[in-house]
Amino acid sequence: MNSTFKYIGLYIRKNDPVMKNAVIQVTKFLQAQSLTVFVNEPLRFLPELEVISIGDFPQKCDLTIAIGGDGTLLFIARALAGSGLPLVGINVGRLGFLADLTLTNLEQHLSQILEGKYREDTRFLMQSSITKSDKLISMAMNDVVVHSHQSLHMIEFETSINGRFLNSQRADGIVIATPTGSTAYAMSAGGPILDVDLDALVLTSICPHTLSNRPLVIAADSVIDITLSENNTHTAMVTSDGRPGHILEPGDSIRIERHPSTIKLLHLEDHDHYSILRAKLEWGRKLTC
Repeated sequence: MNSTFKYIGLYIRKNDPVMKNAVIQVTKFLQAQSLTVFVNEPLRFLPELEVISIGDFPQKCDLTIAIGGDGTLLFIARALAGSGLPLVGINVGRLGFLADLTLTNLEQHLSQILEGKYREDTRFLMQSSITKSDKLISMAMNDVVVHSHQSLHMIEFETSINGRFLNSQRADGIVIATPTGSTAYAMSAGGPILDVDLDALVLTSICPHTLSNRPLVIAADSVIDITLSENNTHTAMVTSDGRPGHILEPGDSIRIERHPSTIKLLHLEDHDHYSILRAKLEWGRKLTC
């Protein structure tokens, strides 16, 4: 095989025994193609692999392969943001929206990508910061969520877009999602599914205390400010991509905006995002009486 890529970085979740067979299968295939393989964690079952930190992937690798699921791919994607290093996801378990290669037909599909027969897919990210300190909190590929913290009480907050007041509401929270994340929490909260090629964000309230509240799609370059009302008697929290978040006090403001970095995903040439939606969401399944 005349591979487009020579140095492969494998990213796997730490201490996950479920990954063992998948990692061995992928590694043996790559080594059979005379490719150099690095890994982010020492592996007892493959001690010969050289271990390098995620921070060294862009310098030592020309392709990263994430083995796990969408959560695994989201983590390494944030770590590689802005590096230009392409990323391929191999899903182990349930069908993933992002990690779309599976262990079935792995050698055939991975061979196509290694030979340069792939389609590039660029995704953008968001960042959130505390307005009063301009302190960057985190980066998100899927979504930023402001929600009630350790309480069943709703929170009261105001939303502004590009400095213009949008609304004031009481709800369990609000999800600000990219097209990538529109099939995650935002969809569960009743938001629309955005085509991944759209340059847009969707704002979806979580259990709003008004029937007139509806999801809102806005331009991806918009700057969104969420301000907690001083009337709140409990703290709230802001989380990004479902990770442990930052506690917000009544009166705090959080700013969500586009991050300057992007992520480069590689898919098979015949990759069809709609087919993944059909499979994941069970669209078009033949109905029986």
